[in-house]
Amino acid sequence: MRVKLLCLFGMLMLAGAVDAPAASLQQMMDGFGVQQPSVKKLAPDFTLTGVDGGQVKLSDLRGKLVLLHFWATWCVPCRHEMPLLHQLDRDGLKQFRIVCINVNRGDSVEVKAFMDKVTPHFHSLLDPSGEVRNQYAIRGLPTSYLIAADGKIIGRMIGERDWSSAGMKELIQRLTKSNKSD
Repeated sequence: MRVKLLCLFGMLMLAGAVDAPAASLQQMMDGFGVQQPSVKKLAPDFTLTGVDGGQVKLSDLRGKLVLLHFWATWCVPCRHEMPLLHQLDRDGLKQFRIVCINVNRGDSVEVKAFMDKVTPHFHSLLDPSGEVRNQYAIRGLPTSYLIAADGKIIGRMIGERDWSSAGMKELIQRLTKSNKSD
């Protein structure tokens, strides 16, 4: 009898009469390669100047989910991701903020030219000394951190991602709705 019920349920799912169970938040994070810390710690605070001259302090963004994204103009995967991050930012998800940190050495002329050409109106902060890069132990680019509304790191992603995918948008939406670090 149990086998018949399971077969019937399976057939109904295939026919679309019954929705498949939604993936858990944990499954979604695993699926996108989000490395989650065993102990959630407060993200190191910093204040950096942006390409536009304004300053951003990480702790001022508490209350929002933050995607902290480290990149460089010479990094090919980083260059591919910038328009996708720009698209995700334009989607205007509430309680979510993208903070891009460029780790190029030297002046900001090259960074500004790249940003103006590829992603107009999208911001990037400058870390020419590498101080913030070192605080976050960045060893490869691109690297991104997810920081919960309480300021604690909830995950790290190393390597290129499709930030504009429907699955990624759903993950971000679910993380902003949970609005917590655990």
